[in-house]
Amino acid sequence: MISSHMLRGLWAYRGFVFGSVRREFQSKYGNAILGASWSLLSPLAMILVYTVIFAEVMRSKLPGSDNTFAYSIYLCAGILTWGLFAEIVARAQTMFIEQANLIKKISFPRMCLPLIVVLNALLNFAIIFGLFTAFLIATGNFPGAVYLAILPILLLQVLFAIGLGMIIGVLNVFFRDVGQFFSIFVQFWFWLTPIVYPASILPPAIREHLLLWNPMAPIIGAYQTILVHHTLPHWSGLLPATILALLMCVFGMRLFRKRSGEMVDEL
Repeated sequence: MISSHMLRGLWAYRGFVFGSVRREFQSKYGNAILGASWSLLSPLAMILVYTVIFAEVMRSKLPGSDNTFAYSIYLCAGILTWGLFAEIVARAQTMFIEQANLIKKISFPRMCLPLIVVLNALLNFAIIFGLFTAFLIATGNFPGAVYLAILPILLLQVLFAIGLGMIIGVLNVFFRDVGQFFSIFVQFWFWLTPIVYPASILPPAIREHLLLWNPMAPIIGAYQTILVHHTLPHWSGLLPATILALLMCVFGMRLFRKRSGEMVDEL
């Protein structure tokens, strides 16, 4: 899927990649009075709001769990990980258009752009999820060694997101309506994924058939299983999403390579 020539090119331009990630982070928080502290305060406020409102005020309970914080953890696990997916896809679908001047003027491996998108999103996610993990430890809800199972799921999610994002990004260069349509579609996709509600409340026909066609449902569900129930997910249930993610990445890179020359002219 990734050739040795491509890897050597990315390694040779590692300074450009990490420099771009650093500049974006600095530009995002550099002019703020509290600086990078906002990257901590914003997600911390969100976690506290969800916890106070749903656990204390609304007394929301998750079916099958007596833990006071179960629904808050379930909600945060879904929303935070969905946010990573949405950020990667949203940034990837406009990365070629936003970097049009750079693409036209400078010669560099174009695959640096998807890598920069992924690293920026992972940096933001690491900060937010790190705070969430601290919350789990502080409230006695840390899942222990099972927590490490998040890593392969995170890799799967990133592969699926960047593969899909590259396809949308290339198409968006030639047909600008694609990006607009997909931005709307993602909003519906969010609510069609069991994030704010458990899948168990859905009618059997929807749960067994409709969710089968939603690749994000088993991925988000795997995070929730680990963080809420402290058990390993059903790995076999992630196999279709894994195959789809790999196919997306292969197709996305082939589409990019085939259309890269035309993209420069179109930009």
